[in-house]
Amino acid sequence: MRITAEISLYPLQDEFLPPIQSFVRAIQDSPGLEVTVNQMSTQLSGELHDVSQALERALEASFLSGKPQALVAKFLNADLPITEPPDLGRDA
Repeated sequence: MRITAEISLYPLQDEFLPPIQSFVRAIQDSPGLEVTVNQMSTQLSGELHDVSQALERALEASFLSGKPQALVAKFLNADLPITEPPDLGRDA
């Protein structure tokens, strides 16, 4: 089953950007996933197993830093076209 996930990592520290960059790179390096990164979140789609494994590996590596962090995630049991702009239903 293909799914889509939207995730945001919030390191609770002054130097917040490096942990986010490492976390996103770990996900981008995972095979079998489509990944779209923007200023607010990271979206990924792929097989449920692949998404779950990629998130587990990236989160474990990030948490091993010992610094407090929060991960917010949403999961959808559908394969959204995350690399395309959304159709907002407006007339052209």
